[in-house]
Amino acid sequence: MKPFQILTALALCLHASAADLPDAFKGLLEPNAPKRGQIGMVMPPREIDKFVAKVEAAARKDPKWFREFSAKSKPGIPLPFDQRLGLTQQEYAEYLTLWGKREFKPLGDVTLVLRPSTGNNWTITATGEASAISTLRFNPKEDVFSSPNGKLKRIEDIKAEASSILGEWTGREWKLEEDTGLGKTKENFAVGRFTNKPFGLLVYRAQEVSTEGTRLLDRSLVIRFPIKSSAPAAKKTEEPKKPATKGETKR
Repeated sequence: MKPFQILTALALCLHASAADLPDAFKGLLEPNAPKRGQIGMVMPPREIDKFVAKVEAAARKDPKWFREFSAKSKPGIPLPFDQRLGLTQQEYAEYLTLWGKREFKPLGDVTLVLRPSTGNNWTITATGEASAISTLRFNPKEDVFSSPNGKLKRIEDIKAEASSILGEWTGREWKLEEDTGLGKTKENFAVGRFTNKPFGLLVYRAQEVSTEGTRLLDRSLVIRFPIKSSAPAAKKTEEPKKPATKGETKR
């Protein structure tokens, strides 16, 4: 094949990839276009630690109640107030105030590249500590991600509240849960965007627990990357013309 033919074939391939971009990535990532992002974690102010320590002490004092109480609450948001948490109502209010001041703390820069792959699959190649997601393969037709552990199937869409650990955001999520007889494996992958911030999100977690309950693996990744804001731009309103005062000349 001549160089011109190779370039033409490549251009057609890239054009087809953009046209066939799965809905999950639209508005977030473009095919074959490197996207700079940050891997990090969300942290509240350090002053919250004294309240967390009190709750942990209460959990050790009555572990059965705490497990049941936690199971009834939504994950990723503060537990509702209960005197058995070891906090007074004033301390609980201070805790919520500090929780509201949490921020995303970058731990390192990464590069993401969304690419079409064989068999009409798609991959997200990630550098550095985010490389774990590079093993995932997305099949738009089946709406599943495949990993070395098996298939992650689509579950309920994410619509996180403002009080959740990452803040208010929406997205799609896929999950694998398998019991091999030697232990349990869980794997989750989510892609989405913040509701009120011009950032996209990739969230990945992999866990392995032995039959004895020993945690063999617990890896969590949160990747934030800039995107165009989906909010419509505000229209400029023309300032009313001032009436000409005496002595002014019209131009």
